Amino acid sequence: MTAGFQDGLLDAFSGMWLAVDPQDLRWRTDTIIRGLTAGTAEPPPTSRHLHNNTEFLMTLEQFPAPSDVAGMYDGIGQIYGSAWGPNKHYGYWENDADDSSIEEATDRLTDLMISGIAAQAGQRVLDIGCGIGHPALRLVRACDVSVLGISVSHVQVARATELAAAAGLADRATFQFTDAMDMPFPDGSFDAAWAFESMWHMPDRGQVLSETARVLRPGGRLAIADVIERGPVSPEGRVVLDHICENYAVRSLGTVDEYRTALAANGFVDVEIRDISDNVSRTLARMADAVETVRDKLVDLVGKEQATSLIDFMRLSAVTPESGYLFLTAVRA
Repeated sequence: MTAGFQDGLLDAFSGMWLAVDPQDLRWRTDTIIRGLTAGTAEPPPTSRHLHNNTEFLMTLEQFPAPSDVAGMYDGIGQIYGSAWGPNKHYGYWENDADDSSIEEATDRLTDLMISGIAAQAGQRVLDIGCGIGHPALRLVRACDVSVLGISVSHVQVARATELAAAAGLADRATFQFTDAMDMPFPDGSFDAAWAFESMWHMPDRGQVLSETARVLRPGGRLAIADVIERGPVSPEGRVVLDHICENYAVRSLGTVDEYRTALAANGFVDVEIRDISDNVSRTLARMADAVETVRDKLVDLVGKEQATSLIDFMRLSAVTPESGYLFLTAVRA
């Protein structure tokens, strides 16, 4: 990767982000470059970085660091979003004959999450890993609740706050920069919580579930939608799963058994887990089609070879059975 290419990518992305410190932006660009370079991903680094004027040592135990996750979404997420739409998450199709649009399918998955927490009017809900807030705003409208969304991306928090204000929902949908592994909220602060495709980025899912149990009131409901590993894993499947982890700020993919164990260990009961891989697997192929529509822009940013590798990997992931997806609900005992 040449310095000229890196500087060009930095310049191109600088207009896509909100106000970001130049040093922070360069750090994020380095992260994006690693993610876009299929087949040449580095292992989780052990090195010093300057992020938001703070030097830190990122070790294997800290991977992915919050800034890794933020950098990935603030960078490559912008490319996906420009082609995919406002809901930067998977879609849900009922069956092979379902010809729903991307917008309909992503809204349907959001509605599944809404039904999972069964929130009542006036309740307070925690959105763990809120993104730019579209699911949270849909939840507020559907259930007349208040939502607090948390993210490790300042860019996402700012954008979510803007969208809530534009929708006239700023009084019921608020967003803040917070690490889900160390929440600053008092015990029993929320009536319900969800984690919508955010748990796979957590270095320690058990710690997040522990914190979630602490801030939920007894009887509070939890819903999780997450990318998971489905076994048995073939050698070919392992290559795909490892690539996901190395390039998308993921330390490891969870499994159904891991979730059952961690939920029980952290005081959750009435656990119901559904493998909905078949319903959402179309997402990556459709996303590849969408990104194809902005291929020229992607090529300008990363080059023809890397753009092709990125799109081809989406299509490969879509047909890899070991790359799964679950939806679960549980109750805080």
